[in-house]
Amino acid sequence: MLQTDLRYRNYISILEEELRPAMGCTEPIAIAYAAAMARKTLGVMPERLLIEASGNIIKNVKSVVVPHTGGLRGIPAAAAAGVVAGDADAELEVLAHVTPEDIRAMSEYLRNAPIEVKHADTGRIFDIRISAFSGGDCAVVRIADYHTNLVLVSRNDDVLIKRDVTDRIDDRLTDRTCLSVEGIVDFADSVDVEDVKALLERQIDYNMAIAKEGLSGNYGANIGKTVLRGREYDINYKMRAWAAAGSDARMNGCELPVVINSGSGNQGITASVPVIVYAEEIGASHETLLRALCVSNLITTHLKTGIGRLSAYCGAVSAGVGAGAGIAYLKGGRLEMIAHTVVNAVAITSGIICDGAKASCAAKIAAAVDAGLLGLAMYEDGNQFFGGDGIVKKGVENTIEAVGKLASRGMQKTDEEIIRLMMEE
Repeated sequence: MLQTDLRYRNYISILEEELRPAMGCTEPIAIAYAAAMARKTLGVMPERLLIEASGNIIKNVKSVVVPHTGGLRGIPAAAAAGVVAGDADAELEVLAHVTPEDIRAMSEYLRNAPIEVKHADTGRIFDIRISAFSGGDCAVVRIADYHTNLVLVSRNDDVLIKRDVTDRIDDRLTDRTCLSVEGIVDFADSVDVEDVKALLERQIDYNMAIAKEGLSGNYGANIGKTVLRGREYDINYKMRAWAAAGSDARMNGCELPVVINSGSGNQGITASVPVIVYAEEIGASHETLLRALCVSNLITTHLKTGIGRLSAYCGAVSAGVGAGAGIAYLKGGRLEMIAHTVVNAVAITSGIICDGAKASCAAKIAAAVDAGLLGLAMYEDGNQFFGGDGIVKKGVENTIEAVGKLASRGMQKTDEEIIRLMMEE
Protein backbone atom coordinates (compact mmCIF):
# COMPACT_ATOMS: atom_id res chain seq x y z
CA MET A 1 0.00 0.00 0.00
CA LEU A 2 1.56 3.30 -1.08
CA GLN A 3 1.49 6.12 1.45
CA THR A 4 -0.23 8.29 -1.15
CA ASP A 5 -3.15 5.89 -1.36
CA LEU A 6 -6.50 7.24 -0.19
CA ARG A 7 -7.08 4.08 1.84
CA TYR A 8 -3.80 4.58 3.70
CA ARG A 9 -4.75 8.14 4.62
CA ASN A 10 -8.24 7.03 5.64
CA TYR A 11 -6.92 4.33 7.95
CA ILE A 12 -4.60 6.82 9.64
CA SER A 13 -7.53 9.23 10.04
CA ILE A 14 -9.75 6.52 11.53
CA LEU A 15 -7.12 5.67 14.12
CA GLU A 16 -6.73 9.36 14.97
CA GLU A 17 -10.51 9.74 15.34
CA GLU A 18 -11.00 6.60 17.41
CA LEU A 19 -7.97 6.41 19.70
CA ARG A 20 -8.73 9.39 21.89
CA PRO A 21 -7.98 9.87 25.59
CA ALA A 22 -10.92 9.92 27.98
CA MET A 23 -11.31 10.26 31.73
CA GLY A 24 -13.83 7.75 33.08
CA CYS A 25 -16.72 5.95 31.41
CA THR A 26 -17.49 7.86 28.24
CA GLU A 27 -21.28 8.21 28.62
CA PRO A 28 -21.20 10.02 32.01
CA ILE A 29 -18.25 12.00 30.69
CA ALA A 30 -20.35 13.03 27.67
CA ILE A 31 -23.00 14.28 30.11
CA ALA A 32 -20.35 16.14 32.10
CA TYR A 33 -19.05 17.66 28.86
CA ALA A 34 -22.53 18.78 27.81
CA ALA A 35 -23.16 20.23 31.29
CA ALA A 36 -19.83 22.09 31.29
CA MET A 37 -20.67 23.50 27.87
CA ALA A 38 -24.13 24.52 29.13
CA ARG A 39 -22.65 26.42 32.07
CA LYS A 40 -20.06 28.08 29.83
CA THR A 41 -22.80 29.14 27.42
CA LEU A 42 -25.08 30.37 30.20
CA GLY A 43 -22.23 32.40 31.68
CA VAL A 44 -23.19 31.75 35.32
CA MET A 45 -23.76 28.79 37.61
CA PRO A 46 -27.13 27.26 36.64
CA GLU A 47 -29.84 27.40 39.27
CA ARG A 48 -31.41 24.22 37.92
CA LEU A 49 -30.85 21.64 35.19
CA LEU A 50 -33.08 19.60 32.91
CA ILE A 51 -31.37 16.54 31.41
CA GLU A 52 -33.11 14.66 28.61
CA ALA A 53 -31.30 11.48 27.58
CA SER A 54 -31.93 8.50 25.35
CA GLY A 55 -32.41 5.09 26.93
CA ASN A 56 -28.92 3.89 26.08
CA ILE A 57 -27.37 6.91 27.77
CA ILE A 58 -29.47 6.28 30.89
CA LYS A 59 -28.45 2.62 30.74
CA ASN A 60 -24.74 3.40 30.54
CA VAL A 61 -24.66 6.07 33.25
CA LYS A 62 -27.01 4.61 35.86
CA SER A 63 -24.56 2.39 37.74
CA VAL A 64 -21.05 3.59 36.95
CA VAL A 65 -18.85 5.73 39.21
CA VAL A 66 -18.10 9.16 37.78
CA PRO A 67 -14.37 9.90 38.26
CA HIS A 68 -13.27 12.86 40.37
CA THR A 69 -16.58 13.02 42.24
CA GLY A 70 -15.69 11.16 45.43
CA GLY A 71 -17.51 8.01 44.33
CA LEU A 72 -20.77 9.51 43.05
CA ARG A 73 -22.81 7.61 40.47
CA GLY A 74 -25.45 8.44 37.89
CA ILE A 75 -26.67 11.20 35.60
CA PRO A 76 -27.19 13.98 38.20
CA ALA A 77 -23.67 13.39 39.54
CA ALA A 78 -22.13 13.54 36.07
CA ALA A 79 -24.02 16.74 35.27
CA ALA A 80 -23.10 18.34 38.59
CA ALA A 81 -19.44 17.49 38.05
CA GLY A 82 -19.49 19.11 34.62
CA VAL A 83 -21.32 22.23 35.83
CA VAL A 84 -19.16 22.76 38.92
CA ALA A 85 -15.71 21.76 37.72
CA GLY A 86 -15.80 20.79 34.06
CA ASP A 87 -13.49 22.23 31.42
CA ALA A 88 -15.74 22.49 28.36
CA ASP A 89 -12.74 22.89 26.07
CA ALA A 90 -11.26 19.54 27.15
CA GLU A 91 -14.07 17.40 25.70
CA LEU A 92 -13.67 13.82 27.03
CA GLU A 93 -11.06 14.97 29.54
CA VAL A 94 -13.57 17.46 30.91
CA LEU A 95 -12.99 16.32 34.51
CA ALA A 96 -9.22 15.95 34.35
CA HIS A 97 -8.42 18.84 36.67
CA VAL A 98 -10.95 18.53 39.49
CA THR A 99 -9.77 19.61 42.95
CA PRO A 100 -10.90 18.42 46.40
CA GLU A 101 -12.72 21.72 46.80
CA ASP A 102 -14.56 21.01 43.54
CA ILE A 103 -15.71 17.63 44.84
CA ARG A 104 -17.19 19.25 47.94
CA ALA A 105 -18.87 21.85 45.73
CA MET A 106 -20.41 19.09 43.59
CA SER A 107 -22.07 17.52 46.62
CA GLU A 108 -23.39 20.91 47.68
CA TYR A 109 -24.72 21.59 44.20
CA LEU A 110 -26.49 18.22 44.14
CA ARG A 111 -28.14 19.05 47.48
CA ASN A 112 -29.30 22.51 46.50
CA ALA A 113 -29.91 22.66 42.74
CA PRO A 114 -32.93 20.88 41.23
CA ILE A 115 -31.77 18.40 38.57
CA GLU A 116 -34.53 16.74 36.57
CA VAL A 117 -33.78 13.70 34.40
CA LYS A 118 -36.14 12.62 31.64
CA HIS A 119 -36.09 9.74 29.19
CA ALA A 120 -35.95 11.32 25.73
CA ASP A 121 -37.52 8.97 23.21
CA THR A 122 -36.20 10.75 20.11
CA GLY A 123 -35.53 7.62 18.11
CA ARG A 124 -31.78 8.16 18.42
CA ILE A 125 -29.70 5.69 20.39
CA PHE A 126 -27.21 8.33 21.53
CA ASP A 127 -28.88 11.58 22.52
CA ILE A 128 -28.19 14.04 25.36
CA ARG A 129 -29.89 17.42 25.79
CA ILE A 130 -29.11 19.60 28.79
CA SER A 131 -31.01 22.80 29.55
CA ALA A 132 -29.41 25.05 32.17
CA PHE A 133 -31.45 27.82 33.78
CA SER A 134 -30.58 30.98 35.71
CA GLY A 135 -33.24 33.59 36.31
CA GLY A 136 -34.91 34.16 32.96
CA ASP A 137 -31.97 32.83 30.96
CA CYS A 138 -31.61 29.36 29.48
CA ALA A 139 -28.70 27.65 27.73
CA VAL A 140 -29.29 24.44 25.78
CA VAL A 141 -26.65 21.93 24.69
CA ARG A 142 -27.38 18.80 22.70
CA ILE A 143 -24.96 15.98 21.83
CA ALA A 144 -26.11 13.28 19.41
CA ASP A 145 -24.78 10.08 17.86
CA TYR A 146 -21.36 10.14 19.49
CA HIS A 147 -19.72 11.57 22.57
CA THR A 148 -18.39 14.93 21.38
CA ASN A 149 -20.80 15.66 18.53
CA LEU A 150 -22.35 19.00 19.51
CA VAL A 151 -25.41 19.48 17.32
CA LEU A 152 -26.98 22.36 19.25
CA VAL A 153 -25.64 25.10 21.51
CA SER A 154 -27.92 28.05 22.25
CA ARG A 155 -28.46 30.81 24.81
CA ASN A 156 -31.99 32.12 24.90
CA ASP A 157 -32.76 33.01 21.27
CA ASP A 158 -29.12 33.03 20.15
CA VAL A 159 -28.15 29.82 18.35
CA LEU A 160 -24.37 29.42 18.55
CA ILE A 161 -24.05 25.94 17.02
CA LYS A 162 -26.64 24.06 15.00
CA ARG A 163 -25.94 20.99 12.91
CA ASP A 164 -28.30 18.65 11.15
CA VAL A 165 -28.82 15.30 12.84
CA THR A 166 -28.89 12.69 10.09
CA ASP A 167 -28.87 8.91 9.90
CA ARG A 168 -25.13 9.00 9.35
CA ILE A 169 -22.79 9.07 12.32
CA ASP A 170 -21.21 12.32 11.12
CA ASP A 171 -20.08 13.52 7.75
CA ARG A 172 -17.03 15.00 9.44
CA LEU A 173 -15.70 11.55 10.31
CA THR A 174 -13.84 9.37 7.84
CA ASP A 175 -16.16 6.96 6.05
CA ARG A 176 -15.69 3.60 7.80
CA THR A 177 -16.89 1.62 4.79
CA CYS A 178 -13.28 1.70 3.56
CA LEU A 179 -12.44 -0.85 6.27
CA SER A 180 -11.99 -4.52 5.44
CA VAL A 181 -10.01 -7.30 7.08
CA GLU A 182 -7.80 -7.63 4.01
CA GLY A 183 -7.21 -3.87 3.91
CA ILE A 184 -6.43 -3.77 7.64
CA VAL A 185 -3.82 -6.52 7.39
CA ASP A 186 -2.27 -4.83 4.35
CA PHE A 187 -2.18 -1.52 6.21
CA ALA A 188 -0.54 -3.08 9.28
CA ASP A 189 2.16 -4.62 7.11
CA SER A 190 2.93 -1.46 5.16
CA VAL A 191 2.27 1.43 7.54
CA ASP A 192 5.14 3.77 8.33
CA VAL A 193 5.09 3.28 12.09
CA GLU A 194 6.03 6.92 12.61
CA ASP A 195 2.54 7.78 11.33
CA VAL A 196 0.88 5.88 14.20
CA LYS A 197 3.60 5.77 16.85
CA ALA A 198 2.39 8.63 19.03
CA LEU A 199 -1.23 7.43 19.00
CA LEU A 200 -0.40 3.84 19.84
CA GLU A 201 2.28 4.58 22.42
CA ARG A 202 -0.22 6.74 24.29
CA GLN A 203 -2.66 3.82 24.17
CA ILE A 204 0.01 1.50 25.54
CA ASP A 205 0.98 3.87 28.36
CA TYR A 206 -2.56 4.81 29.44
CA ASN A 207 -4.26 1.44 29.17
CA MET A 208 -1.48 -0.59 30.76
CA ALA A 209 -1.31 1.90 33.62
CA ILE A 210 -5.00 1.51 34.45
CA ALA A 211 -4.77 -2.29 34.07
CA LYS A 212 -1.87 -2.33 36.54
CA GLU A 213 -3.87 -0.15 38.91
CA GLY A 214 -6.82 -2.53 38.65
CA LEU A 215 -4.64 -5.46 39.67
CA SER A 216 -3.01 -3.64 42.58
CA GLY A 217 -6.06 -1.81 43.96
CA ASN A 218 -9.50 -2.81 45.16
CA TYR A 219 -12.06 -1.99 42.47
CA GLY A 220 -15.57 -3.32 41.96
CA ALA A 221 -15.78 -7.11 41.84
CA ASN A 222 -12.00 -7.46 41.28
CA ILE A 223 -12.48 -9.64 38.21
CA GLY A 224 -8.89 -9.22 37.05
CA LYS A 225 -7.48 -10.43 40.33
CA THR A 226 -9.93 -13.34 40.40
CA VAL A 227 -8.99 -14.48 36.90
CA LEU A 228 -5.27 -14.26 37.67
CA ARG A 229 -5.22 -15.86 41.11
CA GLY A 230 -3.15 -19.04 40.99
CA ARG A 231 -2.49 -18.60 37.26
CA GLU A 232 0.01 -15.76 37.37
CA TYR A 233 2.35 -17.47 34.89
CA ASP A 234 -0.27 -18.65 32.39
CA ILE A 235 -0.21 -16.19 29.49
CA ASN A 236 -3.78 -16.95 28.45
CA TYR A 237 -5.04 -16.01 31.90
CA LYS A 238 -2.69 -13.02 32.12
CA MET A 239 -4.13 -11.51 28.93
CA ARG A 240 -7.69 -11.90 30.18
CA ALA A 241 -6.87 -10.71 33.69
CA TRP A 242 -5.00 -7.56 32.72
CA ALA A 243 -7.77 -6.47 30.36
CA ALA A 244 -10.47 -7.17 32.96
CA ALA A 245 -8.49 -5.34 35.64
CA GLY A 246 -8.42 -2.20 33.52
CA SER A 247 -12.19 -2.28 33.43
CA ASP A 248 -12.39 -3.05 37.16
CA ALA A 249 -10.60 0.22 37.83
CA ARG A 250 -12.32 2.27 35.15
CA MET A 251 -15.89 1.27 36.05
CA ASN A 252 -15.36 1.88 39.75
CA GLY A 253 -13.93 5.35 40.09
CA CYS A 254 -10.26 5.13 39.10
CA GLU A 255 -9.16 8.56 37.96
CA LEU A 256 -6.57 7.43 35.42
CA PRO A 257 -7.34 8.21 31.76
CA VAL A 258 -7.69 5.57 29.06
CA VAL A 259 -7.42 5.62 25.27
CA ILE A 260 -10.79 4.64 23.88
CA ASN A 261 -11.88 2.80 20.74
CA SER A 262 -15.27 3.34 19.07
CA GLY A 263 -16.26 5.71 21.84
CA SER A 264 -15.58 3.26 24.67
CA GLY A 265 -12.76 2.99 27.16
CA ASN A 266 -13.61 -0.64 27.88
CA GLN A 267 -13.28 -1.38 24.18
CA GLY A 268 -10.01 0.54 24.01
CA ILE A 269 -8.64 -1.47 26.93
CA THR A 270 -9.86 -4.81 25.55
CA ALA A 271 -8.50 -4.21 22.05
CA SER A 272 -5.05 -3.22 23.32
CA VAL A 273 -4.05 -4.70 26.68
CA PRO A 274 -4.08 -8.43 25.75
CA VAL A 275 -2.01 -7.65 22.64
CA ILE A 276 0.51 -5.67 24.68
CA VAL A 277 0.75 -8.37 27.36
CA TYR A 278 1.31 -11.08 24.74
CA ALA A 279 3.92 -9.01 22.90
CA GLU A 280 5.86 -8.62 26.15
CA GLU A 281 5.58 -12.35 26.83
CA ILE A 282 7.10 -13.38 23.50
CA GLY A 283 9.60 -10.53 23.30
CA ALA A 284 8.12 -9.02 20.13
CA SER A 285 9.81 -5.89 18.84
CA HIS A 286 8.19 -2.55 19.56
CA GLU A 287 7.53 -2.05 15.86
CA THR A 288 5.77 -5.41 15.57
CA LEU A 289 3.62 -4.53 18.59
CA LEU A 290 2.58 -1.24 16.98
CA ARG A 291 1.62 -3.04 13.77
CA ALA A 292 -0.37 -5.62 15.75
CA LEU A 293 -2.20 -2.81 17.56
CA CYS A 294 -3.17 -1.39 14.18
CA VAL A 295 -4.82 -4.73 13.47
CA SER A 296 -6.61 -5.03 16.81
CA ASN A 297 -7.87 -1.45 16.87
CA LEU A 298 -9.04 -1.36 13.27
CA ILE A 299 -10.71 -4.79 13.44
CA THR A 300 -12.58 -3.57 16.53
CA THR A 301 -13.67 -0.41 14.73
CA HIS A 302 -14.65 -2.41 11.64
CA LEU A 303 -16.95 -4.63 13.69
CA LYS A 304 -18.41 -1.70 15.63
CA THR A 305 -19.20 0.27 12.46
CA GLY A 306 -22.18 -1.94 11.60
CA ILE A 307 -23.21 -2.40 15.23
CA GLY A 308 -23.25 1.26 16.23
CA ARG A 309 -21.77 3.15 19.16
CA LEU A 310 -24.41 1.91 21.62
CA SER A 311 -26.70 -1.10 21.38
CA ALA A 312 -27.87 -4.20 23.24
CA TYR A 313 -24.79 -5.96 21.85
CA CYS A 314 -21.85 -5.86 24.27
CA GLY A 315 -19.04 -3.82 22.74
CA ALA A 316 -16.40 -5.88 24.52
CA VAL A 317 -17.21 -8.74 22.13
CA SER A 318 -15.93 -6.77 19.15
CA ALA A 319 -12.85 -5.64 21.05
CA GLY A 320 -12.10 -9.18 22.20
CA VAL A 321 -12.26 -10.27 18.57
CA GLY A 322 -9.91 -7.40 17.71
CA ALA A 323 -7.51 -8.54 20.43
CA GLY A 324 -7.55 -12.09 19.06
CA ALA A 325 -6.75 -10.73 15.60
CA GLY A 326 -3.88 -8.64 16.97
CA ILE A 327 -2.43 -11.65 18.78
CA ALA A 328 -2.73 -13.68 15.57
CA TYR A 329 -0.65 -10.99 13.86
CA LEU A 330 1.99 -11.22 16.59
CA LYS A 331 2.16 -14.96 15.95
CA GLY A 332 2.99 -14.29 12.31
CA GLY A 333 -0.51 -14.83 11.01
CA ARG A 334 -1.83 -12.75 8.20
CA LEU A 335 -5.10 -12.59 6.27
CA GLU A 336 -6.16 -16.25 6.45
CA MET A 337 -5.41 -16.71 10.16
CA ILE A 338 -6.84 -13.34 11.14
CA ALA A 339 -10.02 -13.77 9.08
CA HIS A 340 -10.69 -17.20 10.60
CA THR A 341 -9.98 -15.88 14.10
CA VAL A 342 -12.57 -13.13 13.57
CA VAL A 343 -15.24 -15.49 12.26
CA ASN A 344 -14.65 -18.09 14.95
CA ALA A 345 -14.66 -15.55 17.78
CA VAL A 346 -17.83 -13.69 16.81
CA ALA A 347 -19.62 -17.03 16.50
CA ILE A 348 -18.80 -17.76 20.15
CA THR A 349 -19.80 -14.59 21.99
CA SER A 350 -22.28 -12.65 19.87
CA GLY A 351 -25.05 -13.26 22.39
CA ILE A 352 -23.59 -11.18 25.22
CA ILE A 353 -25.90 -8.28 26.04
CA CYS A 354 -24.98 -4.76 27.09
CA ASP A 355 -26.87 -3.81 30.23
CA GLY A 356 -24.95 -0.65 30.93
CA ALA A 357 -21.59 0.35 32.30
CA LYS A 358 -20.83 -1.16 35.71
CA ALA A 359 -18.57 -3.60 37.55
CA SER A 360 -19.67 -6.69 35.59
CA CYS A 361 -18.25 -5.22 32.36
CA ALA A 362 -14.87 -6.54 33.51
CA ALA A 363 -16.20 -10.11 33.56
CA LYS A 364 -17.62 -9.69 30.07
CA ILE A 365 -14.24 -8.43 28.90
CA ALA A 366 -12.56 -11.55 30.32
CA ALA A 367 -15.05 -13.69 28.39
CA ALA A 368 -14.61 -11.67 25.20
CA VAL A 369 -10.82 -11.96 25.29
CA ASP A 370 -11.17 -15.68 25.95
CA ALA A 371 -13.38 -15.99 22.85
CA GLY A 372 -10.79 -14.16 20.76
CA LEU A 373 -8.08 -16.51 22.00
CA LEU A 374 -10.29 -19.57 21.42
CA GLY A 375 -11.09 -18.40 17.90
CA LEU A 376 -7.37 -18.18 17.20
CA ALA A 377 -6.63 -21.55 18.82
CA MET A 378 -9.32 -23.18 16.68
CA TYR A 379 -7.58 -22.00 13.53
CA GLU A 380 -4.19 -23.19 14.80
CA ASP A 381 -5.68 -26.64 15.42
CA GLY A 382 -7.25 -26.76 11.96
CA ASN A 383 -10.81 -26.17 13.16
CA GLN A 384 -13.33 -23.53 12.14
CA PHE A 385 -16.98 -22.57 11.97
CA PHE A 386 -18.44 -22.63 8.48
CA GLY A 387 -20.91 -20.47 6.60
CA GLY A 388 -24.39 -21.62 7.57
CA ASP A 389 -23.39 -22.37 11.17
CA GLY A 390 -25.87 -20.04 12.86
CA ILE A 391 -25.17 -16.42 11.93
CA VAL A 392 -21.82 -17.30 10.35
CA LYS A 393 -21.71 -16.50 6.64
CA LYS A 394 -19.30 -17.56 3.95
CA GLY A 395 -16.46 -15.05 4.08
CA VAL A 396 -15.31 -12.82 6.92
CA GLU A 397 -16.84 -9.63 5.53
CA ASN A 398 -20.24 -11.26 5.13
CA THR A 399 -20.04 -12.52 8.71
CA ILE A 400 -19.12 -9.06 10.01
CA GLU A 401 -22.08 -7.61 8.09
CA ALA A 402 -24.39 -10.22 9.63
CA VAL A 403 -23.21 -9.35 13.14
CA GLY A 404 -23.89 -5.68 12.44
CA LYS A 405 -27.45 -6.46 11.36
CA LEU A 406 -27.99 -8.70 14.39
CA ALA A 407 -26.89 -5.95 16.77
CA SER A 408 -28.33 -2.85 15.11
CA ARG A 409 -31.65 -4.28 13.89
CA GLY A 410 -32.29 -7.65 15.45
CA MET A 411 -31.57 -6.60 19.04
CA GLN A 412 -33.64 -3.39 19.09
CA LYS A 413 -36.43 -4.99 21.13
CA THR A 414 -33.85 -6.57 23.43
CA ASP A 415 -32.37 -3.14 24.02
CA GLU A 416 -35.78 -1.67 24.82
CA GLU A 417 -36.48 -4.42 27.36
CA ILE A 418 -33.04 -4.04 28.98
CA ILE A 419 -33.63 -0.30 29.39
CA ARG A 420 -37.14 -0.89 30.76
CA LEU A 421 -35.84 -3.38 33.32
CA MET A 422 -33.02 -1.09 34.36
CA MET A 423 -35.36 1.89 34.83
CA GLU A 424 -37.69 -0.05 37.14
CA GLU A 425 -37.33 1.08 40.73
